[in-house]
Amino acid sequence: MDIVMILVAFVFGFLVKQIGLPPLLGFLAAGFVLNVSGIHGGEQLQELADAGVLLLLFSIGLKVRVKSLLRPEIWAVASIHMAVTVVFLGILIYFLSYTALSIFADVDWRMSLLIAFALSFSSTVFTVKVLEEKGEMNSKHGRIAIGILIIQDIFAVIFLTLSSGKIPSPWALALIGLLLLRKPILALMVRSGHGELLILLGLLIPLAGANLFELVGLKPDLGALLIGMLLAEHAKTRELAKAILSFKDFLLVGFFLTIGLSGLPTLTTFGVSMLLVLAIPIKVALFYLLLTRFKLRARTSTLASLSLATYSEFGLIIGALAASKGWLNSEWLVIFALSLSLTFVLASPLNKASDTIYSRLHEFLRRFETKERLPDDKLVSVGDVDAVVFGMGRVGAAAYETLNKIYGKRIVGIDYDLDRVNYHIAKGFNVIQGDAIDHDFWERVQLHDTAIKLVILAIPSFEANLYAVKRIKARGINARIAAVVAFDDQIKVLQEAGVDLVFNVNKEAGKGFADHICEQMGQKKLVSL
Repeated sequence: MDIVMILVAFVFGFLVKQIGLPPLLGFLAAGFVLNVSGIHGGEQLQELADAGVLLLLFSIGLKVRVKSLLRPEIWAVASIHMAVTVVFLGILIYFLSYTALSIFADVDWRMSLLIAFALSFSSTVFTVKVLEEKGEMNSKHGRIAIGILIIQDIFAVIFLTLSSGKIPSPWALALIGLLLLRKPILALMVRSGHGELLILLGLLIPLAGANLFELVGLKPDLGALLIGMLLAEHAKTRELAKAILSFKDFLLVGFFLTIGLSGLPTLTTFGVSMLLVLAIPIKVALFYLLLTRFKLRARTSTLASLSLATYSEFGLIIGALAASKGWLNSEWLVIFALSLSLTFVLASPLNKASDTIYSRLHEFLRRFETKERLPDDKLVSVGDVDAVVFGMGRVGAAAYETLNKIYGKRIVGIDYDLDRVNYHIAKGFNVIQGDAIDHDFWERVQLHDTAIKLVILAIPSFEANLYAVKRIKARGINARIAAVVAFDDQIKVLQEAGVDLVFNVNKEAGKGFADHICEQMGQKKLVSL
């Protein structure tokens, strides 16, 4: 990736961010502009893009719990949705072959199903980026969406492996031996410390796994994903994922550029792409209906469905394979790229406003809920307490421990991350699962509003804290409210919303550290006297 590509990608990413959209849309636009300008990425850019996808799949694997993929609301929803989508889109595309559109002239029923299969996936890259930016990777709807994507990715990898005409080597069976490497690799991660060695290891592991799978005739993408899943559920993996985050984001810029560079659009290909985009609302509605049939709440189903409201980069990969074998016209690669780009453009503002959308439509959407709820999707009563802490991360947990000395058991912590909730419960804390930006949570939660004296908002998301303040005020809870922020310009906004005390978490950490040092030095001085 040369300086011109980096400059163009930055300019378009920066401009898009200024209007409140994810920079990845700017990177897509940059790819099309570079293409029109006659600049092509070549093999080097493609290698960077491939490495970005490998790191992405590896980082997803690090957060996956294999048991969760076996839950019906994940594997069954993903499978049924794909089957119905392939049949529906296949029929639609085959019907279009009887129209005057030249692009559909040679499309038979086999090609129709192949195109429909390529369009049945949702974008792993887009969904993960959106969930990461909103801080919702570990939310209920985030875990559901990621699980569905992994099932889809597995289907894609199986198809690519079978259709490539290459029979996996008998040595592929030896990959089962990777299970024996889990402990040595984890030990190596621990011994690598927290600096540059850990970063290098984070790059080496997925690349080695990908090359190993490719060596035995399997897709390298599958290797990166499975090696990540092999190492999941260890304390060090979260740190490893953070260590490679910047590299992953940079390399994925190359991926988005390659989409725009994949072909020049024409009026015909753009028209067909627009026609295919019209099917996205049907895909979203089908996800929603299936998720609610599997006992998920309306809000969880809505947010998960909206995060899957795209076509997938795997469509490009499948299209490229089909074109190379002569199954599809090369124009379909441009159509896939345009359709993918257009769905990214449309899905970005939808996901940004997903909570607002649900708040406005919740009465209608809740009509589709089943009477029975999944155990971990139920809302729990808070009880009679004096203090409430929203967000049980490092800051919230520390605040809880301090308040516990004052209020004892009359304090409750609330967090959307079930793993974090279970961790604190095991320590003896009174913590429940709940999402501060969940409209239904504020409607159903049973709080003794008049008894609460203090509310602490320690949620990492500024928008979530702001929303929580508004809901607290709307309920008439007459308690003092304290909140944390990461930037000074957010302090005034929260104060105007009704927060009594706002702390910049970064500054307060340094101040508290200095106060602690002075206190300890003072004590030592008194002792010596």
